[in-house]
Amino acid sequence: MQLQMDRRRLPIFPAKKRFIQEITRVASAIVIGETGSGKTTQIPQYLLEAGVHKGRTIAVTQPRRVAAITVAQRVAKEVGCEIGEAVGYCVRFDDSSTGASKIRYSVVILDEAHERTIHTDVLFGVVKQAQKQRQMQGTLPLKVIVMSATMDVDHFAEYFNNAEVLYVEGRQFPVKLMYTREAISDYLHTALVTIFQIHQEAPASEDMLVFLTGQEEIEAMVDSIRDIARDLPSTCPALIACPMYAALPANLQLKIFQPVPAGTRKVIVCTNIAETSITIHGIKHVIDTGKVKAKVYNPSINLELLKVHNISQAQAWQRTGRAGREAPGICYRLYTEPEFHKMPENTIPEIQRCNLASVMLQLMALGVRDVVKFDFMDKPSESCLKDAKDCLQLLGALTKEERPKLTDLGRQMAAFPLDPRMAKVIISAKEHGCLEEILTIVAVLSVESVIFTPHNKREEAIGARRKFISHEGDHMTYLNIYRAFKAVDGNKHWCHDNFVNGRNLKTAMEVRRQLREICVRQELPLKSCGTDLSAVRQCFCAGFYMNSAELVADGKYVTLISRKPVAIHPSSALFQCKPGYVIYNELVKTTKCYMRRERISVS
Repeated sequence: MQLQMDRRRLPIFPAKKRFIQEITRVASAIVIGETGSGKTTQIPQYLLEAGVHKGRTIAVTQPRRVAAITVAQRVAKEVGCEIGEAVGYCVRFDDSSTGASKIRYSVVILDEAHERTIHTDVLFGVVKQAQKQRQMQGTLPLKVIVMSATMDVDHFAEYFNNAEVLYVEGRQFPVKLMYTREAISDYLHTALVTIFQIHQEAPASEDMLVFLTGQEEIEAMVDSIRDIARDLPSTCPALIACPMYAALPANLQLKIFQPVPAGTRKVIVCTNIAETSITIHGIKHVIDTGKVKAKVYNPSINLELLKVHNISQAQAWQRTGRAGREAPGICYRLYTEPEFHKMPENTIPEIQRCNLASVMLQLMALGVRDVVKFDFMDKPSESCLKDAKDCLQLLGALTKEERPKLTDLGRQMAAFPLDPRMAKVIISAKEHGCLEEILTIVAVLSVESVIFTPHNKREEAIGARRKFISHEGDHMTYLNIYRAFKAVDGNKHWCHDNFVNGRNLKTAMEVRRQLREICVRQELPLKSCGTDLSAVRQCFCAGFYMNSAELVADGKYVTLISRKPVAIHPSSALFQCKPGYVIYNELVKTTKCYMRRERISVS
């Protein structure tokens, strides 16, 4: 009963009847509704209740894994069912959808469209083409609904065949904006000062949400908050600081949703994982640093970097909306108002700043022969498309001609829901007889980090895991951790004592099972190389030889292709070693350009 009353209080509820009328008569619609209006959870239910879906499945896409799961859980609760019954979800390597959801779709809702991830942009083109084909065939029409709180409405409407634009008026509660008077140089220090200014002035019942860029920043900030809170006067309320990032163990992630004792304030320090489609009860104050960590790809030097940069105005409004979900709130923007207006209005689509090899492979596997002519909403540059083609040809996935075709190897690679390089590693294990080891390592690399290093227990964590370290590289270290975890049957106390993320390792076990099933279908021999792990290194070299670096005369590393200076990260198993050559998965730019977490010695 309470859930139904809450649904009726949402801003979207008064527009329900009109919304259904409008959606019924159009093939495509753009829905703009402010954060907290209820569009994400309610619109699928309205369509279901009104029979707009015509007895077929309604698909709702989310750009983020956490959002997809939490939204499905909320809708299932409101519908009155368990996940996996009338409501399910499906994310990579985690399918909780029902058998009924695998039938033909009649409605596809593309939510949080403003984020423009590489997968959503490809999905836009695929769904648009599917809708066109059904119209031509005269079969069950496909209704497309594109939703967001902020987006370039005209651009989206034009792309989806001049779609109708529907506005959901009203946010649940107003949010006051506070800008800095002057530009700041240290957003971390300013965020910390702001947290304690709010803490000393606002009632204890008003919780905070702070946006930072990554795990290291978040852990350091949480430690600083806890240290300062211990020395506050007894007249100040108690303070609980909770980190939130994708690699955090599940039991610690859940803490952000749990109530705190009376007279205690909760401060959640998070990445942009909490930007959209997640409601955290009690949040009244949002501190927006204006920063985000995202991938940037430079095709001219074949370099993909994960670096910190300014957010867009659309992202800023999304963050602001977190403060007004349950009561009037305040958003403290740690930048000036002129700086806000200099931000790009919308996020640069990921498809224009990432390596496109995976996109090209999957599109060609879907039958798109000429990816250059694919109907992208915002077309990637010719240099990025050419670089993707060159990468796939070097991996042997495409024929070496001007208009290449998929090779047999390429079709086999496309069967794996992985980066093409990682798929090549798996297939290479066929000739080296080490598929069992390769599957384990690839599975671990396909989930969030399986190690957990609290900022305040760094030395203790490193010491506890020292027994797993292999001087052949991080890949072998992960193999050792996985084997040890399996040997103790995932014992929770063992995970705690060794600072290992048990939930992520269990996910890796499930990923490995699914990858193994694909290998069986592809008739790849499931063999083990035993203790001779040189075959494993050869397989990774086959897939990642383009991501290689060599040790030069001054004791530093440079990449073999672009000759860019890079460094082994301090967290790597190879940090104290100086192998002649290494390969890596990606580069992260902080104080230096680091080879990111998976390095493997090849000499």
